[in-house]
Amino acid sequence: MPSHLSPGTSGAFRRFAGWLARGSVGYPMLEGIDYWEELRDSPSQAEICFAIFANVLELDERGEPVNEKHAERRAATWLYQYCKGELPPGEPDIEPWECALH
Repeated sequence: MPSHLSPGTSGAFRRFAGWLARGSVGYPMLEGIDYWEELRDSPSQAEICFAIFANVLELDERGEPVNEKHAERRAATWLYQYCKGELPPGEPDIEPWECALH
């Protein structure tokens, strides 16, 4: 029997996609950074952004997300570093497992 994402997890991905597309992901960390200008020429970078969100997102025993804002923040941290060439102040490095493509 195929399993499906829970409504909460599906909603988390839908919200993340909307925030990314509207330019509001990671607000206020990315405020004033036009990351779409950077991503337009390198769509694989958007793929990495989604991978970070998916890899960091944790689910409870019912398959519902428990750290959606943290997963968004880590993806935003990566976008900030990609656009600015440095980490946002106070943010830890992106770990290899966070940006692994599966």
